[in-house]
Amino acid sequence: MNPYQKKKRWKLFLLLFAGLIGTASVFYSDFFVKKMEREEGTQFLLWIKVAEQRMKMYDNEQLSEVFETIKKNNKMDVIITRTDGSIYLWDGLDTTKTLYPDNKTKQYDSVYFARQLSKMKEQHKPAKMKGINDEELIAYYKDSIILTQLRFFPYIQLGVIALFLITAYVGFSAARRAERDQEFVGMAKETAHQLGTPISSLMAWVELIKTRFDAEEDPLVAEMENDIQRLEIIADRFSKIGSKPILEDHVVHAVIKGFVQYFKVRTSDKINFVLTGDTQVRAMLSGPLFDWVIENLLKNAVNAIDNEGTITINIIENLAKEEVFIDITDTGKGIPRSKFDTVFQPGYTTRKRGWGLGLTLTKRIVENYHRGQIFVKDSELGKGTTFRIILKSSITYEPTTNTGLPSVV
Repeated sequence: MNPYQKKKRWKLFLLLFAGLIGTASVFYSDFFVKKMEREEGTQFLLWIKVAEQRMKMYDNEQLSEVFETIKKNNKMDVIITRTDGSIYLWDGLDTTKTLYPDNKTKQYDSVYFARQLSKMKEQHKPAKMKGINDEELIAYYKDSIILTQLRFFPYIQLGVIALFLITAYVGFSAARRAERDQEFVGMAKETAHQLGTPISSLMAWVELIKTRFDAEEDPLVAEMENDIQRLEIIADRFSKIGSKPILEDHVVHAVIKGFVQYFKVRTSDKINFVLTGDTQVRAMLSGPLFDWVIENLLKNAVNAIDNEGTITINIIENLAKEEVFIDITDTGKGIPRSKFDTVFQPGYTTRKRGWGLGLTLTKRIVENYHRGQIFVKDSELGKGTTFRIILKSSITYEPTTNTGLPSVV
């Protein structure tokens, strides 16, 4: 199984596990909230019974002390209204507002009372009670501050935990990515170092062959020299990994044409290479590294073609954004749409042999070193695939005010 598929499954498992913990936490908190609601409901009914008795025996000082004690321990806001909806009594609300308009020390706020009463009606069913002279009254109450806070606590807790997990994941991922990059850079530089000795030996052997067998003009020896030069370029590529490459102004068509001419000689004659598009557009490139990009894309295109087919490279200039589009299209197997992003991940390959690093390196070179973009533009199973590279053009275009109409001199 692809390591990224395993990683994806583990992420999914951990996400489900975290969701299970979060759900359990919410349900557990909801259990306590409902229990507290029942207790507050019981306290409210007790408050009503005591209030009724106090209204009947308002001159009983002993009962008044009991009522005051219950009030101190009661954290609920209560409003009692008459049957016509007018407010009769209240308790626990804002002390800066009063129900009695004739009290000059406080300001009566009818809007405040109406708003509080509306909240109470939404939260709980009212209870009937008797007032002085057995007057019919209706009592309302709302949740205490503690209960209200407890309702939101699980979600706040989950939010804090999620924020912590995201921060930890991003931090560990960045550290792991940096560690992996260092390993990759070290391996690349060691590969370049190991290639140095055999390449030097091969160069010496070619010179010896040319001298001993008088093969200065032999085409086979010339091709051997081309391959040795290619090995030197490859070693130079590996040595540049991890270092900031030097970008130079190049004609994109000329760079790609030079590599295609080298590559197609070493590919099956049944595969046709077509290079089209703008021949003058320029971009800032690192020659050896950009050749590597084209090589990886062409190799993937060749591997996607079973027997015979065509690989088309089209260079397009986007004048509006001052960009260069390079589309590489093959007539191969195609890629499922679900794999458009996966193909750039390390280890992804459709071949039995292969490390699955070609497109990963390609993406790194284009995006990190050339500040460009690369993606699968289009693909259809059985018909082929198009990869698009976007580079910044090194040619700056100035806007013109010329309308194309003749001017008066």
